[in-house]
Amino acid sequence: MQQPSNDALTRMTSLAGKVAIVTGSTSGIGLGIARALAAQGMDIMLNGFGDLEDIERTRRDVEVICPNVQATCSEAVRAHGIRAAYSRADMSKPAEVTSLVAETIDKFGRVDVLVNNAGVQHVEAIESFPPEKWDQIISINLTSAFHAIRAAVPGMKQRRWGRIINVASAHALVASPYKSAYVAAKHGILGLTKTVALETAEHGITCNAICPGYVLTPLVEKQIPETARARGLTEEQVIRDVLLHAQPTRRFVTVEEIGMTASFLCSAGAASITGIALPVDGGWTAQ
Repeated sequence: MQQPSNDALTRMTSLAGKVAIVTGSTSGIGLGIARALAAQGMDIMLNGFGDLEDIERTRRDVEVICPNVQATCSEAVRAHGIRAAYSRADMSKPAEVTSLVAETIDKFGRVDVLVNNAGVQHVEAIESFPPEKWDQIISINLTSAFHAIRAAVPGMKQRRWGRIINVASAHALVASPYKSAYVAAKHGILGLTKTVALETAEHGITCNAICPGYVLTPLVEKQIPETARARGLTEEQVIRDVLLHAQPTRRFVTVEEIGMTASFLCSAGAASITGIALPVDGGWTAQ
């Protein structure tokens, strides 16, 4: 059988020119993933909340990230036409989640990579956990991923290539006190990941979940005083005895590490990896 040429192999394995949506990508893990995918030459649809001027600066910054460290940014932009756009779609509203996918297709022509990262958190004992917080967390952390995947999969099937990455958590695999809604949502996202992986396995699509440990993002920073109140600890004790105590490395996972993991899951080397929960948690769930 004739082997593909080197040029053909390059086209098969290159991510340059593909289009990615990363929800919740104006800061934290989502922005780290967006930067990493842009570094592979992908066009990026950013999404999230924040000051519009700050977001525009972030969008411009992502747009000139070099996909090849050997090239200057200007050469990379000329070579690959890297583009970044931004949508304010609210992930708690199903119609806006669906419109995010449609808007990306209108802007870039298709969706090749979907990263469901948007998330919120609330820390409180179950008996006093506000029902409206439960509904919000399930809606943003779990239900939005369903609506986004449902809208993106038909195009991926048609092109017989797609990468779906759900940013779950170590809490998709283990539980912690005072996080009933978050743990339930993250366990749910792992079930959704496995189901979508099975349904799309014969269509050149993979669906995987990254399960980070504690990353020092705005979401985690907000949890520190909440957890201190819920457990009657100081904030320093929360960091040392609750957050980093769970991770044998005794350090926070970095957003850059999560971004590189996402890039790998998009690569040709991960073409047969689907339906997995991949911990990036400093050994937390190995215990």
